[in-house]
Amino acid sequence: MSDRESTATTRQRIADALRDEPATASELSTNLGVPASSVYGHLQHVARSIDSDGDEQFLVAPPECLNCGFNAFDDPVNYPSRCPECRSEGIEEAVFKIE
Repeated sequence: MSDRESTATTRQRIADALRDEPATASELSTNLGVPASSVYGHLQHVARSIDSDGDEQFLVAPPECLNCGFNAFDDPVNYPSRCPECRSEGIEEAVFKIE
């Protein structure tokens, strides 16, 4: 682990990881050792800070229902428990990226 990684906040580490490659919240949780339950809160803060900077974009490929293909969820920086269209619980996670 580099000095930068050891002193970076969780949100900085998440942002740096998303600059390197797209990732789901589960992947970020595993790769960074952050509890999955807190990753979405950190992602919301990262998205706001990136949007206010203006020189980068926080991109989201929204979650998608594996049963009917629905992907117009109200909040893409969240993990829905079921599809509002067909009620299926098979939801593919959103993928996040900073570019």
